[in-house]
Amino acid sequence: MSITELPPTTTVAPHYERISEARKAELVKALRTLLGGAYVLHTPYDLTLYEYDASIDRGKPDVVVLPASTEQVAAIVKIAARFGVPVIARGAGTGLSGGAIPVYGGIVVVFARMNRILEIDYENLRAVVKPRLVNLHLSTALGPRGFYYVPDPSSQRSCTIGGNVGENAGGPHTLIYGVTTNHVLGLEVVTPEGEIFEVGGWTHDTPGYDLTGLIIGSEGTLCIVTKIIVRIVHTAEAVKTMVAVFNEMDDASNTVSEIIASGVIPAAIEMMDNMILQAVEADTHAGYPMDAAAVLLMEAEGLREGVAEQIAQIESICHKHHARLIRIAADEAERQLLWAGRKNAFGAVGRISPEFYVQDGVVPRTKLPYVLQRISEICEHYKLKVGNVFHAGDGNLHPLILFDSQIPGEIERVRQAGHEILNVCAEVGGTITGEHGVGMEKQEEMALIFSDVDLRVMQQVRMAWNPQELFNPGKLFPLPGRCADMKQLQ
Repeated sequence: MSITELPPTTTVAPHYERISEARKAELVKALRTLLGGAYVLHTPYDLTLYEYDASIDRGKPDVVVLPASTEQVAAIVKIAARFGVPVIARGAGTGLSGGAIPVYGGIVVVFARMNRILEIDYENLRAVVKPRLVNLHLSTALGPRGFYYVPDPSSQRSCTIGGNVGENAGGPHTLIYGVTTNHVLGLEVVTPEGEIFEVGGWTHDTPGYDLTGLIIGSEGTLCIVTKIIVRIVHTAEAVKTMVAVFNEMDDASNTVSEIIASGVIPAAIEMMDNMILQAVEADTHAGYPMDAAAVLLMEAEGLREGVAEQIAQIESICHKHHARLIRIAADEAERQLLWAGRKNAFGAVGRISPEFYVQDGVVPRTKLPYVLQRISEICEHYKLKVGNVFHAGDGNLHPLILFDSQIPGEIERVRQAGHEILNVCAEVGGTITGEHGVGMEKQEEMALIFSDVDLRVMQQVRMAWNPQELFNPGKLFPLPGRCADMKQLQ
């Protein structure tokens, strides 16, 4: 059978009837018997906290459970299968695409109690962690011995490594080192049948299919991750952080393209525009100029001599593209302050808008000037303000569209602007997400970058792992009829 002859699969999870109150009482009783009453939440008040993440979508669960072990997770899954209710894994709820939202209700598995570092092997550069471990806590534990964990999302003070695995998260410093999939070697998982097994392992490569790579970024639609083996790295001998200030956004964008084209690959290149700079400076007081059109925050690390050479090359390129000021952090305190400004940018926007909607498209670096101009035009068309803060080095855009949900029709306009921005990203040869995932938010846009055959094959994979679609249903794939609608936008 050829790929094009594969049998059709559903394009959205089956319709789930909300569980009746009587049946829910039975479900709660079974879960309380397993976990104890304190770790099973089911009242409307308790469930409210778990009906949202950091996206703008909502969905209320029927029950929330807090297991303490892999065995308990497996038992929860078996109970869910017996009752025919969905299971949704949730870390810290910092996801930006609706990945942890229970679209059809069901059981939300919260990993708050599974948050430990199980092992650190400095000789073999490995660590083993539970899924709810906060990303930054691993590097904090490794720091005194001169090691760290590379993937560093802006939310690293609160996001979890399990959530990072689900979305294949990135961060500013993954420009040179790669995203989550490049730093995870093995996983312990629970299947929809409640079986426990391990994929990958302690070594860099294992025979057979790369199931570890398949699971990373699958957004909880294939299995539930309960343990993670990660790669750790030595702290660099030298680190230099610099800020380049520009009066024109195009100059900053062209600087990024030339730096990478020259063969210089810094550890990070981040860009912030004027609106973001004003919010960040009011919040963090990091010393960013509030009148600049754009600022590049860049970092080089490695051997001392190599870092000095990289910084000199970067400075030369910045001057070539009319940087009005280049500043190198004088010490670690100033370096940390500059990064605090960047990593607090999303929160700082709360000073100028009650709400914002962040997108996550990726474009070729040479297309940055054009795409940034189109983002501005799209938001102007919908009478919305937008600020840009993003991983410029790998073209991963994060336009923050400001809005107020109390204004009638504003959410709809925000969503439409987001759709059009992702369409532009696809048009220029980019993609619809760099690290936030598809979730509920970008299901429709999957048709912009994948053919019908592509989508069919991916759904075949999901059906092989999750045939009843009880794991995180209603995510990743387009809704019926929307594939055609989105293709007409291309």
